[in-house]
Amino acid sequence: MAQNDTLVKGWQPVIGLEVHVQILTNTKLFSPAKNKFGEDANTLVDLIDMGLPGVLPVLNEGAIKQGIKFGLATSAKIAKTMIFDRKNYFYPDLPKGYQITQLHFPIVKDGVVDIGDKKIRIHQAHLEEDAGKSMHDQYDAKSVIDLNRSGVPLLEIVSEPDIRSASEAVDYLKKIHQIITYLDISDGNMSQGSMRCDANVSIMRPDAKEFGTRAEIKNINSFKFVEKAINYEIKRQIKVLEGGKTVEQETRLYDSTKDETRSMRTKEFANDYRYFPCPDLVPTNISEDLIEEVRKSMDELPEEKEGRFKKEYKLDDYEAKVLCSEKSTANFFEEVCKTTDPALSAKWIIGEVNALINKHDITLDDSKITSDNFSSLITKKLREAERREQAAVQYAQGVQKEAPTKKNYCAKKKKLSSSSVVLVQTKTRRVYKRHSSSLIKGRRRL
Repeated sequence: MAQNDTLVKGWQPVIGLEVHVQILTNTKLFSPAKNKFGEDANTLVDLIDMGLPGVLPVLNEGAIKQGIKFGLATSAKIAKTMIFDRKNYFYPDLPKGYQITQLHFPIVKDGVVDIGDKKIRIHQAHLEEDAGKSMHDQYDAKSVIDLNRSGVPLLEIVSEPDIRSASEAVDYLKKIHQIITYLDISDGNMSQGSMRCDANVSIMRPDAKEFGTRAEIKNINSFKFVEKAINYEIKRQIKVLEGGKTVEQETRLYDSTKDETRSMRTKEFANDYRYFPCPDLVPTNISEDLIEEVRKSMDELPEEKEGRFKKEYKLDDYEAKVLCSEKSTANFFEEVCKTTDPALSAKWIIGEVNALINKHDITLDDSKITSDNFSSLITKKLREAERREQAAVQYAQGVQKEAPTKKNYCAKKKKLSSSSVVLVQTKTRRVYKRHSSSLIKGRRRL
């Protein structure tokens, strides 16, 4: 169905996303090797990850529980029995020559995600193993392989083609990111490859009965690039069709430097991969007891936390939504509220703190802002405001001869500035910021 507000030059974009999420587990999906990012190349590799003859995979129960969490969070159907398949293809970073995945009997089916007033259906979410990493920039005229990532558990989340614009795609992707990070399914770090996105894009006339031919844009690793890649691909397909040509079903790559997509290869179909059930893994039954165990262990979902914040801390809809947009921010707010006023803390976090971390392009976890030093700063500001108010009352009563002005408090503010903590220092690069009684310039007064 066409959405008039999403038409582009009379064409209706049709978009579906495949989101690959690296699952947080201690070990890999089928081997005892550690599941950890950032270690030296090829130091977290087991014989199973190398695909040596005679090795047998052993399924990680922790990955099953993470998949169940996602299914419960998206009101999906949890499989009673799931089956792993072999997806056969050759690539240097796939030692076995096949990937163990799920095609016909995935762990999760028929879920739904709300973005505003619209529902995006989830076709399925299935467990599979990640491939290794090919690196082409380490040596001249040579490529090398790092197998640390080989066998890392993935949850691939496949949406139905319900998305109708690039902005909707970003909203959906952010919602998926929020769910997986709130439930500790994944850290969702797109820059480290913990969350990657493939976008399937086609266009059609609003009154057409069938979707157009789609192109798949592979491995997009940021929200901004997802939006740019989809918008470029929509314009490209419009130009192709209006030029009297046809869109080919193919796999494309987004080049963020040139802001364009380019062809990688002709799109494969399922039978090209010669799927068949993995003979080394028996079908896995998922009991109601296990599902209930996972349900009881789950943290609050964002919507649940928003409702509690509004009721417990008397926040409005906007404040609750912003504070609960990320789990780390919500937890930070609750810690601060143990010693400071909730309304005041909410305003400072939404305003000054968010502005500060956005300016330096970091997260709250990456900064040096803690609930303790932030609460101390708020307390100091409150005391300063109280002193200013007392001085104003004394002046009005004739007790104090000079009116309380900005100049009167320069010395006090200077003293606060010199003793204030450095609230920002990223872990990857040094970024220092001194503050004169506020977190950023252009501060709001209490």
